[in-house]
Amino acid sequence: MRLLEEKLVRLAINLLKDLIQIPSFSREETKTAVAIRSFLRHNGAKPQRDANNVWAISKHFDPAKPTILLNSHHDTVKPGASWTADPFGAVVEGDRLTGLGSNDAGASAVSLLATFLYFHEQENLPYNLICAITAEEEVSGVNGIRRLLPLLPKIDLGIVGEPTQMDLAVAEKGLVVLDCVAHGRTGHAAREEGENALYKALDDVQRLRDYRFERVSELLGPVKLTVTQIQAGTQHNVVPDRCTFVADVRTNELYTNPEVVELVRGLIGAEVTPRSTHLNSSRIPLTHPLVQRGVALGRRTFGSVTLSDQSMMPFTTVKIGPGDSARSHTPDEYILLSEIRAGVQGYVELLDGLEL
Repeated sequence: MRLLEEKLVRLAINLLKDLIQIPSFSREETKTAVAIRSFLRHNGAKPQRDANNVWAISKHFDPAKPTILLNSHHDTVKPGASWTADPFGAVVEGDRLTGLGSNDAGASAVSLLATFLYFHEQENLPYNLICAITAEEEVSGVNGIRRLLPLLPKIDLGIVGEPTQMDLAVAEKGLVVLDCVAHGRTGHAAREEGENALYKALDDVQRLRDYRFERVSELLGPVKLTVTQIQAGTQHNVVPDRCTFVADVRTNELYTNPEVVELVRGLIGAEVTPRSTHLNSSRIPLTHPLVQRGVALGRRTFGSVTLSDQSMMPFTTVKIGPGDSARSHTPDEYILLSEIRAGVQGYVELLDGLEL
Protein backbone atom coordinates (compact mmCIF):
# COMPACT_ATOMS: atom_id res chain seq x y z
CA MET A 1 0.00 0.00 0.00
CA ARG A 2 1.28 3.45 -0.92
CA LEU A 3 2.25 5.87 1.85
CA LEU A 4 -0.63 8.23 1.05
CA GLU A 5 -3.13 5.38 1.23
CA GLU A 6 -1.68 4.21 4.55
CA LYS A 7 -1.98 7.73 5.99
CA LEU A 8 -5.58 7.94 4.78
CA VAL A 9 -6.38 4.53 6.31
CA ARG A 10 -5.18 5.79 9.69
CA LEU A 11 -7.29 8.92 9.31
CA ALA A 12 -10.31 6.81 8.32
CA ILE A 13 -9.96 4.51 11.34
CA ASN A 14 -9.62 7.44 13.74
CA LEU A 15 -12.65 9.14 12.23
CA LEU A 16 -14.70 5.95 12.56
CA LYS A 17 -13.80 5.71 16.24
CA ASP A 18 -14.99 9.30 16.70
CA LEU A 19 -18.23 8.67 14.83
CA ILE A 20 -19.04 5.53 16.84
CA GLN A 21 -18.71 7.52 20.06
CA ILE A 22 -21.36 10.00 18.87
CA PRO A 23 -24.94 8.65 18.85
CA SER A 24 -26.37 9.21 15.36
CA PHE A 25 -29.74 7.51 15.21
CA SER A 26 -31.77 8.23 12.09
CA ARG A 27 -33.05 11.84 12.11
CA GLU A 28 -30.64 12.59 15.00
CA GLU A 29 -27.35 12.83 13.08
CA THR A 30 -26.46 16.48 13.73
CA LYS A 31 -23.27 15.81 15.71
CA THR A 32 -21.83 13.26 13.29
CA ALA A 33 -22.60 15.64 10.41
CA VAL A 34 -20.51 18.27 12.21
CA ALA A 35 -17.68 15.75 12.71
CA ILE A 36 -17.66 14.67 9.05
CA ARG A 37 -17.69 18.24 7.81
CA SER A 38 -14.83 19.12 10.15
CA PHE A 39 -12.86 16.08 8.94
CA LEU A 40 -13.19 17.09 5.30
CA ARG A 41 -12.30 20.71 5.95
CA HIS A 42 -9.30 19.76 8.08
CA ASN A 43 -8.02 17.55 5.25
CA GLY A 44 -8.17 20.16 2.51
CA ALA A 45 -11.63 19.72 1.02
CA LYS A 46 -14.44 22.29 0.92
CA PRO A 47 -17.42 20.49 2.42
CA GLN A 48 -21.00 21.62 2.15
CA ARG A 49 -23.93 20.67 4.36
CA ASP A 50 -27.68 20.58 3.93
CA ALA A 51 -29.71 19.24 6.87
CA ASN A 52 -27.49 16.37 8.08
CA ASN A 53 -26.09 15.55 4.65
CA VAL A 54 -22.43 16.45 4.09
CA TRP A 55 -20.68 16.45 0.72
CA ALA A 56 -17.62 17.72 -1.10
CA ILE A 57 -16.69 18.06 -4.77
CA SER A 58 -13.26 17.27 -6.17
CA LYS A 59 -11.02 20.31 -6.56
CA HIS A 60 -10.73 20.35 -10.35
CA PHE A 61 -14.40 19.79 -11.19
CA ASP A 62 -15.03 19.96 -14.95
CA PRO A 63 -18.66 20.00 -16.16
CA ALA A 64 -17.55 18.40 -19.43
CA LYS A 65 -16.46 15.24 -17.62
CA PRO A 66 -18.71 12.49 -16.20
CA THR A 67 -19.30 12.64 -12.46
CA ILE A 68 -19.07 9.77 -9.99
CA LEU A 69 -20.89 9.98 -6.65
CA LEU A 70 -19.31 8.22 -3.67
CA ASN A 71 -22.07 7.79 -1.12
CA SER A 72 -22.68 6.13 2.21
CA HIS A 73 -24.65 7.01 5.34
CA HIS A 74 -23.80 8.03 8.89
CA ASP A 75 -27.09 7.27 10.64
CA THR A 76 -27.58 4.08 12.63
CA VAL A 77 -30.39 1.99 14.06
CA LYS A 78 -30.79 1.95 17.84
CA PRO A 79 -28.89 -0.73 19.76
CA GLY A 80 -30.89 -3.71 20.96
CA ALA A 81 -30.98 -5.03 24.52
CA SER A 82 -28.68 -7.94 23.60
CA TRP A 83 -25.53 -5.83 23.33
CA THR A 84 -22.83 -6.91 25.78
CA ALA A 85 -20.33 -4.24 24.73
CA ASP A 86 -20.84 -0.48 24.96
CA PRO A 87 -22.43 0.42 21.58
CA PHE A 88 -20.62 3.78 21.71
CA GLY A 89 -17.36 2.51 23.18
CA ALA A 90 -15.38 2.16 19.93
CA VAL A 91 -13.17 -0.41 21.64
CA VAL A 92 -10.32 -1.90 19.61
CA GLU A 93 -9.19 -5.42 20.49
CA GLY A 94 -6.53 -6.66 18.13
CA ASP A 95 -7.93 -6.21 14.62
CA ARG A 96 -11.53 -5.74 15.78
CA LEU A 97 -13.30 -2.40 16.31
CA THR A 98 -16.64 -2.85 18.09
CA GLY A 99 -19.37 -0.25 18.05
CA LEU A 100 -22.80 0.69 16.72
CA GLY A 101 -22.60 1.58 13.04
CA SER A 102 -19.05 0.29 12.68
CA ASN A 103 -20.05 -2.20 9.98
CA ASP A 104 -23.28 -0.57 8.74
CA ALA A 105 -22.09 1.64 7.31
CA GLY A 106 -19.36 3.52 9.15
CA ALA A 107 -16.51 1.56 7.60
CA SER A 108 -17.82 2.25 4.11
CA ALA A 109 -18.36 5.93 4.88
CA VAL A 110 -14.84 6.55 6.19
CA SER A 111 -13.26 4.42 3.45
CA LEU A 112 -15.07 6.46 0.79
CA LEU A 113 -14.01 9.70 2.47
CA ALA A 114 -10.39 8.53 2.45
CA THR A 115 -10.71 7.52 -1.20
CA PHE A 116 -12.15 10.91 -2.09
CA LEU A 117 -9.23 12.64 -0.39
CA TYR A 118 -6.80 10.40 -2.30
CA PHE A 119 -8.13 11.71 -5.64
CA HIS A 120 -9.32 15.14 -4.51
CA GLU A 121 -6.46 17.26 -5.84
CA GLN A 122 -5.56 15.21 -8.93
CA GLU A 123 -5.88 17.41 -12.01
CA ASN A 124 -6.06 14.86 -14.81
CA LEU A 125 -8.82 12.55 -13.62
CA PRO A 126 -11.09 11.47 -16.48
CA TYR A 127 -14.10 12.09 -14.23
CA ASN A 128 -15.27 14.30 -11.37
CA LEU A 129 -15.80 12.95 -7.86
CA ILE A 130 -18.40 13.94 -5.30
CA CYS A 131 -18.35 12.32 -1.88
CA ALA A 132 -21.63 12.56 0.04
CA ILE A 133 -22.19 11.04 3.48
CA THR A 134 -25.90 11.27 4.06
CA ALA A 135 -28.58 10.90 6.71
CA GLU A 136 -31.76 8.89 7.30
CA GLU A 137 -30.75 5.86 5.22
CA GLU A 138 -32.00 3.40 7.83
CA VAL A 139 -35.52 4.86 7.59
CA SER A 140 -35.46 5.84 3.89
CA GLY A 141 -36.21 9.34 5.12
CA VAL A 142 -37.06 12.40 3.07
CA ASN A 143 -34.12 14.40 4.48
CA GLY A 144 -31.42 12.00 3.32
CA ILE A 145 -30.22 11.21 -0.19
CA ARG A 146 -33.56 12.21 -1.75
CA ARG A 147 -33.16 15.72 -0.35
CA LEU A 148 -29.52 15.98 -1.43
CA LEU A 149 -29.62 14.73 -5.03
CA PRO A 150 -31.39 17.81 -6.48
CA LEU A 151 -28.58 19.96 -5.05
CA LEU A 152 -25.82 18.09 -6.86
CA PRO A 153 -24.54 18.30 -10.43
CA LYS A 154 -25.64 15.60 -12.87
CA ILE A 155 -24.41 12.20 -11.68
CA ASP A 156 -23.35 9.53 -14.18
CA LEU A 157 -22.40 6.74 -11.76
CA GLY A 158 -23.01 6.10 -8.08
CA ILE A 159 -20.82 3.95 -5.85
CA VAL A 160 -22.85 3.18 -2.74
CA GLY A 161 -20.92 2.10 0.33
CA GLU A 162 -22.55 -0.74 2.24
CA PRO A 163 -20.97 -3.90 3.72
CA THR A 164 -20.48 -6.36 0.84
CA GLN A 165 -17.00 -7.72 1.72
CA MET A 166 -15.83 -5.48 -1.16
CA ASP A 167 -17.68 -7.61 -3.70
CA LEU A 168 -19.85 -5.85 -6.30
CA ALA A 169 -23.60 -5.86 -5.75
CA VAL A 170 -24.60 -5.31 -9.37
CA ALA A 171 -28.32 -5.58 -8.62
CA GLU A 172 -30.45 -4.77 -5.58
CA LYS A 173 -34.01 -5.60 -4.68
CA GLY A 174 -36.50 -2.80 -4.20
CA LEU A 175 -39.26 -2.54 -1.60
CA VAL A 176 -42.98 -1.80 -1.59
CA VAL A 177 -44.94 -1.96 1.67
CA LEU A 178 -48.67 -2.44 1.10
CA ASP A 179 -51.37 -1.54 3.61
CA CYS A 180 -54.40 -3.69 2.86
CA VAL A 181 -57.94 -3.37 4.24
CA ALA A 182 -60.69 -5.99 3.95
CA HIS A 183 -64.23 -4.76 4.66
CA GLY A 184 -67.22 -6.66 6.06
CA ARG A 185 -70.29 -6.03 8.22
CA THR A 186 -70.62 -6.39 12.00
CA GLY A 187 -72.93 -8.96 13.60
CA HIS A 188 -73.29 -11.06 16.75
CA ALA A 189 -70.88 -13.98 16.80
CA ALA A 190 -73.58 -16.25 18.29
CA ARG A 191 -75.88 -15.85 15.29
CA GLU A 192 -75.50 -16.27 11.54
CA GLU A 193 -75.21 -12.59 10.81
CA GLY A 194 -72.62 -10.11 9.69
CA GLU A 195 -69.90 -10.45 7.09
CA ASN A 196 -66.55 -11.40 8.60
CA ALA A 197 -63.78 -9.13 7.32
CA LEU A 198 -61.17 -11.33 8.98
CA TYR A 199 -62.21 -14.34 6.89
CA LYS A 200 -62.05 -12.19 3.76
CA ALA A 201 -58.58 -11.04 4.71
CA LEU A 202 -57.45 -14.62 5.36
CA ASP A 203 -58.63 -15.62 1.88
CA ASP A 204 -56.65 -12.71 0.45
CA VAL A 205 -53.58 -13.68 2.45
CA GLN A 206 -53.80 -17.23 1.13
CA ARG A 207 -54.02 -15.95 -2.46
CA LEU A 208 -50.92 -13.83 -1.89
CA ARG A 209 -49.13 -16.75 -0.26
CA ASP A 210 -49.85 -18.98 -3.25
CA TYR A 211 -49.08 -16.41 -5.96
CA ARG A 212 -45.82 -16.57 -7.88
CA PHE A 213 -44.61 -13.58 -9.88
CA GLU A 214 -43.73 -14.76 -13.37
CA ARG A 215 -40.58 -12.76 -14.07
CA VAL A 216 -37.60 -14.22 -12.24
CA SER A 217 -34.35 -12.25 -12.23
CA GLU A 218 -31.12 -13.99 -13.03
CA LEU A 219 -29.40 -12.12 -10.19
CA LEU A 220 -32.19 -11.32 -7.74
CA GLY A 221 -34.54 -14.25 -8.15
CA PRO A 222 -38.31 -13.83 -7.90
CA VAL A 223 -40.27 -10.99 -6.35
CA LYS A 224 -40.80 -11.98 -2.70
CA LEU A 225 -44.11 -11.09 -1.04
CA THR A 226 -44.57 -11.68 2.68
CA VAL A 227 -47.61 -10.79 4.80
CA THR A 228 -46.09 -9.59 8.06
CA GLN A 229 -48.95 -8.06 10.12
CA ILE A 230 -52.70 -8.56 10.54
CA GLN A 231 -55.25 -6.97 12.87
CA ALA A 232 -59.04 -7.27 13.30
CA GLY A 233 -61.86 -7.23 15.84
CA THR A 234 -62.87 -5.25 18.88
CA GLN A 235 -64.21 -8.01 21.16
CA HIS A 236 -64.80 -11.76 21.15
CA ASN A 237 -68.53 -11.74 20.38
CA VAL A 238 -68.60 -9.21 17.51
CA VAL A 239 -68.02 -10.22 13.89
CA PRO A 240 -65.32 -7.79 12.68
CA ASP A 241 -66.26 -5.43 9.87
CA ARG A 242 -62.69 -4.43 9.14
CA CYS A 243 -59.39 -6.31 8.95
CA THR A 244 -56.07 -4.73 8.07
CA PHE A 245 -52.92 -6.52 7.01
CA VAL A 246 -49.51 -5.50 5.74
CA ALA A 247 -47.54 -7.04 2.89
CA ASP A 248 -43.78 -6.56 2.50
CA VAL A 249 -42.85 -6.92 -1.19
CA ARG A 250 -39.22 -7.18 -2.31
CA THR A 251 -39.17 -6.40 -6.01
CA ASN A 252 -36.67 -7.37 -8.68
CA GLU A 253 -35.56 -5.21 -11.59
CA LEU A 254 -38.01 -6.89 -13.99
CA TYR A 255 -41.01 -5.16 -12.37
CA THR A 256 -41.62 -1.52 -11.56
CA ASN A 257 -43.00 -0.87 -8.10
CA PRO A 258 -46.29 0.61 -9.46
CA GLU A 259 -46.67 -2.50 -11.64
CA VAL A 260 -46.41 -4.74 -8.58
CA VAL A 261 -49.04 -2.67 -6.77
CA GLU A 262 -51.50 -3.10 -9.64
CA LEU A 263 -50.82 -6.84 -9.83
CA VAL A 264 -51.62 -7.25 -6.13
CA ARG A 265 -54.78 -5.15 -6.48
CA GLY A 266 -55.93 -7.52 -9.21
CA LEU A 267 -55.34 -10.58 -7.03
CA ILE A 268 -57.27 -9.72 -3.88
CA GLY A 269 -60.51 -8.12 -2.77
CA ALA A 270 -58.99 -5.89 -0.08
CA GLU A 271 -58.14 -2.26 -0.68
CA VAL A 272 -54.41 -1.92 -1.38
CA THR A 273 -52.46 1.26 -0.60
CA PRO A 274 -48.68 1.46 -1.07
CA ARG A 275 -46.80 3.47 1.52
CA SER A 276 -44.50 4.59 -1.29
CA THR A 277 -43.25 3.39 -4.67
CA HIS A 278 -39.87 5.17 -4.77
CA LEU A 279 -37.69 2.38 -3.32
CA ASN A 280 -36.83 0.82 -6.64
CA SER A 281 -34.87 -2.24 -7.65
CA SER A 282 -31.68 -1.49 -9.58
CA ARG A 283 -29.18 -3.20 -11.85
CA ILE A 284 -25.93 -2.20 -13.55
CA PRO A 285 -24.90 -3.96 -16.79
CA LEU A 286 -22.12 -6.49 -16.36
CA THR A 287 -20.45 -4.80 -19.35
CA HIS A 288 -20.14 -1.48 -17.47
CA PRO A 289 -16.48 -0.34 -17.23
CA LEU A 290 -16.57 -0.25 -13.42
CA VAL A 291 -17.95 -3.79 -13.20
CA GLN A 292 -15.44 -5.01 -15.76
CA ARG A 293 -12.63 -3.39 -13.78
CA GLY A 294 -13.90 -4.94 -10.54
CA VAL A 295 -14.08 -8.39 -12.08
CA ALA A 296 -10.53 -7.98 -13.43
CA LEU A 297 -9.43 -7.17 -9.87
CA GLY A 298 -11.00 -10.39 -8.62
CA ARG A 299 -14.25 -8.96 -7.23
CA ARG A 300 -17.27 -11.24 -7.19
CA THR A 301 -20.58 -9.95 -8.61
CA PHE A 302 -23.90 -10.74 -6.96
CA GLY A 303 -27.48 -9.57 -6.48
CA SER A 304 -28.31 -8.04 -3.10
CA VAL A 305 -31.60 -8.64 -1.28
CA THR A 306 -30.99 -5.84 1.25
CA LEU A 307 -32.19 -2.30 0.61
CA SER A 308 -29.98 0.80 0.51
CA ASP A 309 -30.10 4.40 -0.69
CA GLN A 310 -29.21 2.97 -4.09
CA SER A 311 -32.99 2.43 -4.44
CA MET A 312 -33.53 6.20 -4.66
CA MET A 313 -30.84 7.01 -7.22
CA PRO A 314 -32.14 7.55 -10.78
CA PHE A 315 -28.78 6.77 -12.39
CA THR A 316 -26.44 3.80 -12.76
CA THR A 317 -25.20 2.51 -9.42
CA VAL A 318 -23.20 -0.27 -7.82
CA LYS A 319 -23.06 -1.22 -4.13
CA ILE A 320 -19.72 -2.15 -2.61
CA GLY A 321 -18.03 -1.71 0.75
CA PRO A 322 -15.98 -3.24 3.55
CA GLY A 323 -17.60 -5.41 6.20
CA ASP A 324 -20.24 -8.11 6.12
CA SER A 325 -23.97 -7.50 5.75
CA ALA A 326 -24.63 -10.38 8.17
CA ARG A 327 -23.24 -8.20 11.01
CA SER A 328 -25.58 -5.28 10.33
CA HIS A 329 -28.16 -4.52 13.05
CA THR A 330 -26.72 -7.25 15.29
CA PRO A 331 -25.53 -7.10 18.93
CA ASP A 332 -21.86 -6.20 19.37
CA GLU A 333 -21.55 -5.07 15.75
CA TYR A 334 -17.92 -4.80 14.66
CA ILE A 335 -15.58 -4.12 11.77
CA LEU A 336 -12.03 -5.35 11.29
CA LEU A 337 -9.37 -2.68 10.88
CA SER A 338 -7.93 -4.82 8.09
CA GLU A 339 -11.30 -4.55 6.32
CA ILE A 340 -11.09 -0.76 6.38
CA ARG A 341 -7.57 -0.95 4.95
CA ALA A 342 -8.84 -3.31 2.23
CA GLY A 343 -11.79 -0.98 1.65
CA VAL A 344 -9.67 2.08 0.98
CA GLN A 345 -7.29 0.10 -1.20
CA GLY A 346 -10.15 -1.57 -3.05
CA TYR A 347 -11.97 1.68 -3.81
CA VAL A 348 -8.73 3.32 -5.00
CA GLU A 349 -7.97 0.37 -7.29
CA LEU A 350 -11.47 0.51 -8.79
CA LEU A 351 -11.24 4.23 -9.56
CA ASP A 352 -7.58 4.60 -10.48
CA GLY A 353 -7.52 4.97 -14.27
CA LEU A 354 -11.21 4.17 -14.70
CA GLU A 355 -12.64 5.43 -18.01
CA LEU A 356 -16.41 5.95 -18.27
